[in-house]
Amino acid sequence: MSLSNADLAPTPPDKRTWSMWNIAALWVGMAVCIPTYMLAAGMIEAGMNWWQAVLTVMLGNLIVLVPMVLVGHAGTKFGIPFPVLARASFGTKGANVPAVARSLVACGWFGIQCWIGGSALYSIIVALGWVTENTTTDAIAMLGITPWQFACFLAFWALHVFIVLRGIETIKFFETWAAPFLIASGIALLIWALTNDKIDRISQLFESKSKFPTTGDFWKAFFPQLTAMVGFWATLSLNIPDFTRYCKSQRAQASGQLIGLPPTMTLFCFISVIVTSATVLIFGDAIWNPVDLVEKLGSTPVIIVSMIALLIATLSTNIAANVVSPANGFSNIAPNKISYRTGGLITCTIGVLMMPWKLLASLGDYIFIWLIGYSALLGPIAGIMLCDYFIMRRTRLDLKGLYDPKGPYAGVNWRAIIALIFAVLPNLPGFINAASGEKHFAPIFDTLYGYAWFIGLPLGAILYALLMLGRATPADEAAGVFDESLAVKDV
Repeated sequence: MSLSNADLAPTPPDKRTWSMWNIAALWVGMAVCIPTYMLAAGMIEAGMNWWQAVLTVMLGNLIVLVPMVLVGHAGTKFGIPFPVLARASFGTKGANVPAVARSLVACGWFGIQCWIGGSALYSIIVALGWVTENTTTDAIAMLGITPWQFACFLAFWALHVFIVLRGIETIKFFETWAAPFLIASGIALLIWALTNDKIDRISQLFESKSKFPTTGDFWKAFFPQLTAMVGFWATLSLNIPDFTRYCKSQRAQASGQLIGLPPTMTLFCFISVIVTSATVLIFGDAIWNPVDLVEKLGSTPVIIVSMIALLIATLSTNIAANVVSPANGFSNIAPNKISYRTGGLITCTIGVLMMPWKLLASLGDYIFIWLIGYSALLGPIAGIMLCDYFIMRRTRLDLKGLYDPKGPYAGVNWRAIIALIFAVLPNLPGFINAASGEKHFAPIFDTLYGYAWFIGLPLGAILYALLMLGRATPADEAAGVFDESLAVKDV
């Protein structure tokens, strides 16, 4: 099969060994990370009080869990990764559009996580007294960071390259081992905040008030923040088949995601909010970046241990969330020439070239340009794929046809491409306004942009369904070659 290789081929039933707890551990490892911490803090900075921020996080994760489990169904049933599933709706060649789009977003995230991990590594060597430099005057003009900051970034990046070359089973082992450690580290941080000598009473940490003068003002801020929260995992809601293809059953993938994602995100964001509130009382300023917080703890051994915990958290998230998908996505472009490992190396290279430290220049850019911006693109893709798989085909696929360049999915399904373009268009003016910082388009587009994912997903599904009327039916799929030996029961 010219559209296949060892990494894109269906996972045989005897290789589907991931249990509910493996999937749950995967999500714990991905959710406990510095960007999660920063996201909750950003909601506080936008004016929410502690419980409004925590509930927004919980609601956003419950919402995104739905497409996550639904898209994951195909991975478990057929053992196929995301790019192969996309062939059913976009065509064998057209699937490169969503696959590359998802891959480029992952490359950006990969770079962001590498920069955060590199910053933690930089803080360790500074705490040890190995490096003394002025981060402003010693910065490299072209990059905007110092040579040692760049060296630490590259060192942490090289660790990712090593794991990429080891393969997918290394990721499973690492995530299972890291999950309990990360939960313990988060709880330890919470205990530090609750027991600090400068905190007279615990209730002080819960006294933050909403900064919105009216209920209407709150809702204006709430929906963009909710969209950003959904956008945070909109990436994984597409490529979750890259992992669920290894699950023993549908119950394992669905239960594992339910146990692993919403509770972990909510707990860690609660920790973020409480600890950030504590920093106001302890240091006089709200410190929303845990790397900056750890630097202020004073004790060198504590700083080193804390930074190691941050390094593990960042590594566990980055490898699973931002390497597997683009590796498979790039492999899908030319399966005979690009393997999973080669695709992973391409991801690592692009992640450096995107200069991720610039994406994290401010919380505003991070949330309203980066998170909401790519959710405007990925939401319609999810809508198209869900409509195709559940409504048009009723979960039946011609498995061999997905790998046949002359089969039923051959070429480009231009109806899916057209649906994608028109589903993205309503959010494009708002994105241009946000990215440029100027009002090129009317304010109504800024409002629409705040709902980007919620507009794009159903619009993509509806447009695709209308364009595909009379084109693909379950009967067409039943007439194809369906290899039941490679599918698992829906239990």
